[in-house]
Amino acid sequence: MTDFARQRSAAQITCIVLAVILQIGATFLPQFGIGEPIGSRSDRNDTLITPAGWAFAIWGPLFFGSACYAIWQARPDCRSSALLERIGWWSAGALGAQGVWALYTQSMGLGAASVVIILFSLFCLLAIMRAIVALPRRMTTGERWLVGLLFTALAAWLTVASIVNVSSALVFYGFDTGDAEPVVAALVVLTAGIIAGAAIVRSRGAPWFAMVFEWALLAIYLDGGQRAPLIAYASIAAAVIVGAAALVTLSDRRNRHFWTGW
Repeated sequence: MTDFARQRSAAQITCIVLAVILQIGATFLPQFGIGEPIGSRSDRNDTLITPAGWAFAIWGPLFFGSACYAIWQARPDCRSSALLERIGWWSAGALGAQGVWALYTQSMGLGAASVVIILFSLFCLLAIMRAIVALPRRMTTGERWLVGLLFTALAAWLTVASIVNVSSALVFYGFDTGDAEPVVAALVVLTAGIIAGAAIVRSRGAPWFAMVFEWALLAIYLDGGQRAPLIAYASIAAAVIVGAAALVTLSDRRNRHFWTGW
């Protein structure tokens, strides 16, 4: 079953393609001497909840998924898709903002503006997730793997990235919690796990959201968790909450089928 919308505008389709070009292309500018790599900026404002560096390799698959989505949504047979009509501008905003965030962070650092930009991208991603979950039919194969997987994975990673960005911005401006830092950071991680668990339940199990969030928690455990036991305990507790939320919700076959087709 497929629902149809009025013909999507060329402007929307083009903006999505340009947004992905900006999203991916912006990260390569430091190789041409424009700005400083994001990793270097992050290391300078490291916190106990900053994931281990290897975790950021997830951007490779996310960029690949974004490129596939940009190409797929521009196909003639996708121009009357009601789902793409609904999420088109949100996706352009989310993906384009990630490029703007990279441009700003590489040039100016992890300041207040970077927080605003990343939160805007996250807001757009959450709007896309709501649209997907509200879909009154099963997703097509293309929608399932090029919309459902991509944008729930991005939403999970940007949820963690937003929290880390806020924390790094506080360090950027010289804010220091002193000896209370492990306690504050552990509470942040645990709260994030509770929020993510609730989001997973409300999103019919969203398995890709859960998997990416668990990836981030593992990276936090293996970095900050090795420096402060409270972070390790909070990461484990958050991982249990997220995993339980996904398993319980996906025990309903209708939810599993919605996300995976199985």
